[in-house]
Amino acid sequence: MNRHLTLAYSPCPNDTYIFAAWTNGLLADAPLVEVVLGDVEELNVAARKGRYALTKASYGAIPYLLDKYRILRAGGALGRGCGPLLVAKPGPNGAAPALASFIPHARIAIPGKLTTAYLLLRLAHQQPIDAVPMPFDQIVAAVVAGEVDAGLIIHESRFTYQASGLTKVIDLGEWWERQTGYPIPLGAILAHRDLEAEAVGGLNQTILASLAYAQANESAVMPYVRGHAFEMDPSVMLAHIALYVNDYTRDIGQEGILAVDELFTLAGTAGLLPLGIGPDFA
Repeated sequence: MNRHLTLAYSPCPNDTYIFAAWTNGLLADAPLVEVVLGDVEELNVAARKGRYALTKASYGAIPYLLDKYRILRAGGALGRGCGPLLVAKPGPNGAAPALASFIPHARIAIPGKLTTAYLLLRLAHQQPIDAVPMPFDQIVAAVVAGEVDAGLIIHESRFTYQASGLTKVIDLGEWWERQTGYPIPLGAILAHRDLEAEAVGGLNQTILASLAYAQANESAVMPYVRGHAFEMDPSVMLAHIALYVNDYTRDIGQEGILAVDELFTLAGTAGLLPLGIGPDFA
């Protein structure tokens, strides 16, 4: 494939780990790509404009993107025990506040209104909130400073929030798994519909090859991962990769597809996403 491609993903360790070999020229015969790194919500907004040939996007945003993109089976973030967390300061007795205690119009920091995390919070809480969007790496500090009543955290923050004196209100991944029995679909790699079907199949294989290279040659890719990580502690980076890079990353599989369909159906029924949208995998 000789076509110049743009590839957009987040600087989080799972994404940089997956794409390190490809984007650093470590794979023979892989297509050349122009890499764009961006916060997850930046990528969601850019995808609504069809800006990149390949892009990471939240499943909370994908129903709005299927006119321009199809979902690749490889490279996504889906799993168990990896959902977003709602965190807050502990109460006077040191206990975590209950989700129900956040009365309507509580100020809650979120990583973006198109993120899967925000969609899950709205499904679980079923109360209006005053959402305060901000980059994910600023949310913990905003809660500590009392700028918001609680914060919805994703990525590395789920491993470090306790060090800031915060406590978990609810694990939305656990809530989702109890409600549905499915793993939680967080994000996926999308391919623009302008790309030919044969090319898209090749790109999916390139993602698999890049992941396989990383798993076989971690010392070669970890400097790239460390160079972009928000949280530089090696144990946090490795825990992040171990949690979010899993069997579903290689292929979402039938269970994963059913999980995505369930998310779209429940959110559509609740009036949070367009009704009747199904996932479209390349």
